[in-house]
Amino acid sequence: MLGSKLLRILPLCVPLYVMVVRCFAGPAATEPLAWQPWTPDLFAQARQQHQFVLLDLEAVWCHWCHVMAEITYRDPEVVRLLKSRYIAVRVDQDSRPDLASRYEDYGWPATIVFDENGHEIVKRQGYMPPKEMSRMLQAIIDDPTPGPSVQPEPTVEFSQSSALDATLRAALEKAGEQRYDDRLGGWGTVHKYVDGQSLEYEFERALTGDAAAERRVKQTLTAALKLIDPVWGGAYQYSVGGDWNEPHYEKIMQIQADNMRLYALAGAVWKMPEFEKAARDVQRYIAEFLTSPDGAFYTSQDADLVPGEHSAEYFALDDRARRQRGIPRVDGHVYARENGWMIESLTVLYGATGDEACLRQALRAAKWIVENRAIAGGGFRHGEQDLSGPYLGDTLAMGRAFLALYSVTADRDWLRRAQAAADFIARTFRDPAAGYDTASGRTDAAYRSKPERDENVALARFANLLYQYAGAARDRAMADRAMQYLVTFEVARRLPAAGVLLADLEASRAPVHVTIVGGKDDAAARALFVTALSVPSPYKRVEWWDRKEGALPNPDVEYPRMAKAAAFLCAEGRCSRPSFDPQRFLMAIARAREAARTGHEN
Repeated sequence: MLGSKLLRILPLCVPLYVMVVRCFAGPAATEPLAWQPWTPDLFAQARQQHQFVLLDLEAVWCHWCHVMAEITYRDPEVVRLLKSRYIAVRVDQDSRPDLASRYEDYGWPATIVFDENGHEIVKRQGYMPPKEMSRMLQAIIDDPTPGPSVQPEPTVEFSQSSALDATLRAALEKAGEQRYDDRLGGWGTVHKYVDGQSLEYEFERALTGDAAAERRVKQTLTAALKLIDPVWGGAYQYSVGGDWNEPHYEKIMQIQADNMRLYALAGAVWKMPEFEKAARDVQRYIAEFLTSPDGAFYTSQDADLVPGEHSAEYFALDDRARRQRGIPRVDGHVYARENGWMIESLTVLYGATGDEACLRQALRAAKWIVENRAIAGGGFRHGEQDLSGPYLGDTLAMGRAFLALYSVTADRDWLRRAQAAADFIARTFRDPAAGYDTASGRTDAAYRSKPERDENVALARFANLLYQYAGAARDRAMADRAMQYLVTFEVARRLPAAGVLLADLEASRAPVHVTIVGGKDDAAARALFVTALSVPSPYKRVEWWDRKEGALPNPDVEYPRMAKAAAFLCAEGRCSRPSFDPQRFLMAIARAREAARTGHEN
């Protein structure tokens, strides 16, 4: 997932001062501006008309984006200036991953002004009130010289290694520990949210016996329970004010997927029922509010019932009272990327709980995306019709989803689809210098898409795990290339760096490896396989070898012929004695984990 990106944009979704916002009880007035989409011929039009281009890059779920639309872009002076010299372009950042990646540090709303040739003049972050906006627009008309917000991109010499330098790794680990809020939990002291990458990294450390990491995971997830909607389920995006008590109420797919996955893992590891309940509450919300009639997943639900009106009072109501007032708008777009995120998380919840409903949800969505978003060669488009693209995030998220489905079903068709996705990525998104680009082409004539850190973290982890399952050298090479980008000093040092640390950690060792040997029509083998799925680790390889299907895709371990179904726990080409009983197998896994934690073999 893309958790560390959230920290860079969260402070930009609110103004830096307190302001009074009027309430909008009635329907919106007629839009005073003729907003245009971002199209390939945008700057040709700008040159022909000798106009500047103003890009309002918003999120459809974002409260302050609504405020800016209802106040700033309805102000008479702002409207006059925009109509006089500007082409006004409005884009939902969820619909254009290339633009979202390009301006991720400027938050939503982001305001970018270009000259007629597509060169940036100014970049502004967050809410802009009318007077500030009109002053900026007039200043650009008076002097279109690029301002201080536009700086030349630094020259980066990418690492020749695919592993973190030990000194840099230690510095990143120290920085992460220093950013942790020991009093309230979570990383950082202004915004509180479930940071997927940081928590997964702490999980990995906790499972090897790091008591401080275990405390951080438990403390953060316990505190973050306040962000689970107690009525409808689902997770609010984040809380402001330095604590967990002032949520912003938008429910976006990335947050739902991270919360579901992490609470499911924590519930399985520490047998804490409140964590499992939180994961199930997210699943319940997804099923009721963000699932299409065909089983695919929608993108988000708005923070506001009425655009621009803060909704704390509304979300304090019970179910009946909420429905009497209405339901915040759901973004009904179906994107391959968001579906991949949720499919993967549902497989984790299925593995932790054994709840077949989770697997059915995941399979139904995956089949819909394959039928409706696939493109030739193993890739995926973003939406029904892409103005640009394809984008790395869609094929990557679906590749990860396919690999997750293989791990919980042992159906080799899902593994083949995961490999096809990886091969499409290698052909389509490889950056000439290092890593993999967000999009296959240009955002516009003046800008070529570049690698984005969180996507390359997810890609490095996916390619590495695919290599463990399939044994293909090209997947190892893909992981190494993504890591070459990630471990470069200028890339790795940006905080939070947990994703880089996590990818580096996984690349340096093999996953927990569990194999079931037995027929897929054997009830005893199925019982062992379901038990193997419950192994609580975010980094694992679970396989089911039915000899009738031929060798395993990566036959790196030789298993004896067994008279009955058996389970093996393997590491570095060596395996445990066979287990024939699910409960005894769980005990063997627990002993192996304790041995890893203490450094002593039992």
